Amino acid sequence: MSSKSPIHPGKVAWTGENPGIYLKDSQDGPWTGLMCFFRIVYSAHGMGSGIVVLDKPGLAQGYPEVANFCISDNEPLARYLIDEFFSKFASFRVSPGIQALTHLPMIECRREGSTLSTYSEIVRSKELEVVATWKDLGAAYAVDMPAENGPTKLHQMYSLFLDAAGGSVTINGRPLAGKVMQRDFAGTRKSTAFLAFSESWMEV
Repeated sequence: MSSKSPIHPGKVAWTGENPGIYLKDSQDGPWTGLMCFFRIVYSAHGMGSGIVVLDKPGLAQGYPEVANFCISDNEPLARYLIDEFFSKFASFRVSPGIQALTHLPMIECRREGSTLSTYSEIVRSKELEVVATWKDLGAAYAVDMPAENGPTKLHQMYSLFLDAAGGSVTINGRPLAGKVMQRDFAGTRKSTAFLAFSESWMEV
């Protein structure tokens, strides 16, 4: 019988939801549109929801020059997530737009649909409405990512994922350019459109 404690010894950095949709025109091409949603139930910065959108990932410019922005109801939390986590994710790490985001206050956030088929997150600021939609969702699978294989190298990550065969992001009705592709993930090939629920990042 193992004597290892089932309680993780590390500090909980944050836990919640963190789905994404990453788009390209071709599998080997650059990212043409990136979206990362978050709904956090616990962190040192409290609770909060928001969405990061890069309409022009390759440009280090913010809104309104280009639609690179973050809408949230807790800006300190959003900045923490972007600086310490999202900017280290593989797709965002190579995208200068993540360093030039404009932060906008949220006025609405709601979800629609079903995690068994088609699911959407709708986020609004005074100026913008973003609709992110995941289509043809597959079966759920669980991930336990050790720190050495993760993006921050400082956190163990637990999460439940559902891959989507299709996905889209619109800004005031205009779609981000590109299509859902395949990505390398933990030695496998997964969709660049995915739901991530019950996601917890633990310091190690």
